[in-house]
Amino acid sequence: MPRFFCDLALVPGDALALPPAAARHVQVLRLQPGQAVTLFNGQGGECLAEVTHMGRSDVQVRVLSHAALEHENLRDVHLAIGMPANERMDWLVEKATELGVTRLTPLMTERSVLRLHGERAEKKRGHWRSVAAAACEQCGRNRLPDIDTPHSLSDWLSNFRAAEGTLTRMLSLSEGSQALRSTVKDAGAPVLLVSGPEGGLSPAEEAMLRQHHFTPVTLGPRVLRAETAALAALAALTL
Repeated sequence: MPRFFCDLALVPGDALALPPAAARHVQVLRLQPGQAVTLFNGQGGECLAEVTHMGRSDVQVRVLSHAALEHENLRDVHLAIGMPANERMDWLVEKATELGVTRLTPLMTERSVLRLHGERAEKKRGHWRSVAAAACEQCGRNRLPDIDTPHSLSDWLSNFRAAEGTLTRMLSLSEGSQALRSTVKDAGAPVLLVSGPEGGLSPAEEAMLRQHHFTPVTLGPRVLRAETAALAALAALTL
């Protein structure tokens, strides 16, 4: 059954107009009145709905029932990522959503190519949220990850407060870094993981993270691309 993200209150019995993105998707699929769809608003659970009207620019549905279905991982993972360049960040957001990331914080670091501020940063955040919503439609997830506005690493750390019980880790190629899985033994403990951009975190940035009690961890002897490393670590923590 087709699934659509609908950023509205979904109450059984209500009739509503689908948001533009979902409406266009319904029209592309040539769904007709009487056909069923699944709607979710990213806050948990999903609804069975029925198409009641197909217009040239609008689609009307009626919400039939709600099911409290969840497909979240046992462990919450907050990924703070030094943004890779261009469309690689889109790809990372998509795949991190599929893997179940709970929160994603885009970071600007010393070696970051992509730098975003002000209106441009907010616009990108909205775009990444749309990418995450589409990934949820595809993978069956009913909760959208929180996606923060991009910050510089130093600004983010200046306001940093890890929740009690959260394991704080950073991917590092430095000598003495421990294997990621060996430092995360509690299957349900939340993890906050920092991963660098192309070229990794600088020595000064790693030192700053150590001062905030981030443990340096490694995925093995090979040097992975920035987006590959972040997703490999996420998979190791959630699958």
